[in-house]
Amino acid sequence: MMLAVDGALEEPLYLQIRNQIVAGIATGELESGQALPSVRSLASDLGINLHTVNKAYAVLRDEGYVRMRGRAGAVIADPAAADRADADERAQVKMEDELFKLALAHRARGGARGAFLEAAAAQAARAY
Repeated sequence: MMLAVDGALEEPLYLQIRNQIVAGIATGELESGQALPSVRSLASDLGINLHTVNKAYAVLRDEGYVRMRGRAGAVIADPAAADRADADERAQVKMEDELFKLALAHRARGGARGAFLEAAAAQAARAY
């Protein structure tokens, strides 16, 4: 899987990395047990600071998508692992919080509820 970042986007670089890895897991491009590039290697390939990659990997670890194996690096976590349930619950709460913030911002700009729901459904259809 080739990762790429774009410094011109508003989205922080670490989230761009995180989101691409999550998408790779969702599409089956990245599988359980598969090793991710080392922090230094990926940072060098992308031309970014290694702390940015480290932050992306830490977020993925905290969300249950990867396991850190010390000097062996990061590997894609087994979704059937027992601790995945806790990570799934945290991810659900986070998703709901983010949707709420988006809905509030949309409403504050005068957006209609129906337009928001339609856009959310369209994005869900793209993902699934």
